[in-house]
Amino acid sequence: MIEERSFEFSLSIIKLVKELRKLKEYVFADQLLKSATSIGANVAEAGAGQSKKDFIAKMAIASKEARETRYWLRLINKSDLFSLDTSDHLNEINQIIKILTKIVKTSQESI
Repeated sequence: MIEERSFEFSLSIIKLVKELRKLKEYVFADQLLKSATSIGANVAEAGAGQSKKDFIAKMAIASKEARETRYWLRLINKSDLFSLDTSDHLNEINQIIKILTKIVKTSQESI
């Protein structure tokens, strides 16, 4: 579930990044693209973790990347530099953060 959800989120961010690049906002675009796509990459790596601790570490990194992504989305939303609506992206990243936090906490409790 989280692997597919983070993948779909990355796809939606790619579309947003294309819009940012059209506006020549390369710094925002690059930072957002890196952090957002890293979420799914770390979730995918966690699925192939060599141990429970490795799984937790990768999921924790995914959670950190999700929080960074939320930061960039909030900055884009509140800066009034763009007429881009990031509210759907913000809603989704908040849900992803909740899921990842729950996965990490539950996994840590089980070891």
